[in-house]
Amino acid sequence: MWLDHINYDYYMRTHELVLEWIEKQLSDGELYVGGRLPGERTLAEQLAVSRTSVREAIRILEAMGVVRAGVGSGKDAGTVVIADPTAALGSALRLHVATQHLPVADIVQTRVLLESWAAANAKTGAPSLAEAERLLAEMEAAGSAEAGTDVGNFLALDVRFHLALAAAAGNAVVSAMMGSLREAIEGYAAELTRNLPDWDVTSKRLISEHRGILDAITSGDGVRASELVAAHIEGYYREAGLGPHHPN
Repeated sequence: MWLDHINYDYYMRTHELVLEWIEKQLSDGELYVGGRLPGERTLAEQLAVSRTSVREAIRILEAMGVVRAGVGSGKDAGTVVIADPTAALGSALRLHVATQHLPVADIVQTRVLLESWAAANAKTGAPSLAEAERLLAEMEAAGSAEAGTDVGNFLALDVRFHLALAAAAGNAVVSAMMGSLREAIEGYAAELTRNLPDWDVTSKRLISEHRGILDAITSGDGVRASELVAAHIEGYYREAGLGPHHPN
């Protein structure tokens, strides 16, 4: 039995025991993405812990983006193993940004490093580039003179556009880290738009820069794409008042 072999501190909180069991099941291939955990009562009996401890562990795993807990009955009931590393990383970064433990300027610089690498290594035939093209067309339509510019919608499309470009590099860890960084500063980026002298002018410039980055990637010029994406990110934050040594 698993409990006979695991080495754990006597004083380990019981929900940590549940987490460790689930981690081992995933590592051993006994659990997999799309699979379901045993029921709350079954798991509690198997590990000799309280159902409260199982429930607490499930809540933690859900916050970490490892499982999705369903209620009721039917196909959506039960706790299903998923894979969403961005959820936990993004939440943690967002909290540290709020406490000013992690300066936003440092996160932006890290984002520049990751996105520059991703642009330089993007595969010209990657399916996500078609998604980037579609998103760019939506941004162009949303920012037209007739439509006016919905800042919230524009920024949401902007996030998805950059993540689509990152996906073209084919590195799951880089994509997850980028998604987390974007999530951590998305609200901050929206607030910075208040500092811009003319959002309509800025949005049109951003669209033009997006077009240049995407064209460089699709033409196979990774060096140019890398340079453009770095200038694009740094230019926006500089215009919005976040310099390279900004304390926040």
